[in-house]
Amino acid sequence: MYGTVVRTEQLTPQLLRVVLGGEGLADFADPPSADAYVNAFFLPEQADYAPPFDTETVRDLPRDRRPYPRRYTVRGWDRATGELTIDFVVHGDVGYAGRWATHAAPGDRLELRGPAGDYSPPATADAYLLVGDESAVPAIAACAEAVPAGAPVTVLLEVEDAAGRCEIASPGELTVHWVHRAGVDGAELDTLLADAVAALPRPTGTLSAFVHGEAESIRAVRRVLLGQGRVSPELLSCSPYWRRGHTDEQWRTVKRDWVREMHADQP
Repeated sequence: MYGTVVRTEQLTPQLLRVVLGGEGLADFADPPSADAYVNAFFLPEQADYAPPFDTETVRDLPRDRRPYPRRYTVRGWDRATGELTIDFVVHGDVGYAGRWATHAAPGDRLELRGPAGDYSPPATADAYLLVGDESAVPAIAACAEAVPAGAPVTVLLEVEDAAGRCEIASPGELTVHWVHRAGVDGAELDTLLADAVAALPRPTGTLSAFVHGEAESIRAVRRVLLGQGRVSPELLSCSPYWRRGHTDEQWRTVKRDWVREMHADQP
């Protein structure tokens, strides 16, 4: 399937919203979970084709002509209007996905597959903790909207500075903490979120934690949460979206082994 750009909106200096619609989304299914995603296919400059295309057929093309698949959170799906909302972290023309989003204009098309996903805030928890950086804002915002009404939910987000803050809403009893990394460098960047999590008061009852974002940062947060006994492993969703110092392609080649090592940690 494919979506056609309807409009775009700059939410923050790093976060760009793209709303897709059109007949190419006629068969789009309702997302199966709060943290649902689509696989989007971004074309290299050498591509001599355009959406819609057969994603199986293009696999046989030379590498420099094959699309680059990237996984993106379904920020919103409105069945009534047939509009799909995806929020992109952008850094100018860096990266295939960010470059496409930066230059996206009404009428442009994006090939998609999905949606898929299996995480929603469990109704059995007494409190919820959602932690990440800009790359996790769409997933965290969607999960905050899906917690039970009145339940305590704490959101902790790392952004560059105050300009990176955006609206987070929830039917729960919401508390949002912002951590700014401007002026922080070196090893301190890896523990910025973890130190902020360690400083949070402990919630009462059973905690569910959703920790997604930069690899070393979320690994450090995981160590705090499990090491201090704040959350049980089965109620912790922890996933590295990217890694500092690595391009998307470099990270994809080592991610599986890195995740295996992270889960082997016994804080």
